[in-house]
Amino acid sequence: MKRLLTLLALVLCLVMPVLAVSPDEMLDDPALEQRARDISAGLRCLVCQNQSIDDSDADLARDLRVLVRERLVAGDSNAEVEQYLVDRYGEYVLLNPRLNNHTLILWIAAPALLALGLFGLFLGHAASVIHVQS
Repeated sequence: MKRLLTLLALVLCLVMPVLAVSPDEMLDDPALEQRARDISAGLRCLVCQNQSIDDSDADLARDLRVLVRERLVAGDSNAEVEQYLVDRYGEYVLLNPRLNNHTLILWIAAPALLALGLFGLFLGHAASVIHVQS
């Protein structure tokens, strides 16, 4: 029973989301803090690359979290904070790229490749059916 509880506790620790935000970074205003969390969940850690700055323990991610909170306290809207970071670090800082002319290939490539693959499977299946019938 003790082993089972220990294993369960270990699994829960691995499954629960871990946020790297330390208490000294948090804002006193819960509404502003929630806005900061919403923004930072969509920002990429430039060190970890595929983690949000909310999930990363990197020093740069901490600096970005602090910067987001400073901009919010200064009165910026969520869009203004995001645009400030994009202007400073480029669109790569966004976990979900915007739909622009230069990112259009990112949005079209995956569905196009899927359709091409399905079409190839269909042709291959049709050819094998024709071959079996003859």
